[in-house]
Amino acid sequence: MLLEIITPDKKVYSGNVKLVQLPGSKGSFEILDHHAPIISVLEKGRIKVEEESGQEFFFEIDGGVVENKDNKIIVLAESV
Repeated sequence: MLLEIITPDKKVYSGNVKLVQLPGSKGSFEILDHHAPIISVLEKGRIKVEEESGQEFFFEIDGGVVENKDNKIIVLAESV
């Protein structure tokens, strides 16, 4: 899956991942390979990214929106 994390100022992350954990407005959720299309509001919290190599990254956000469609995930974050 391709993941992009974008703020109004810059692109924070772009790469192929196998798992993304996000702070949704109704609680934390994960997006895996071939997840159903989704658009969700994100709350202040932590995004966990696990790359295909197994390496993990964490990003603290102040809220935003996520869209997943056709194995492409775009996170529009207020700030990281």
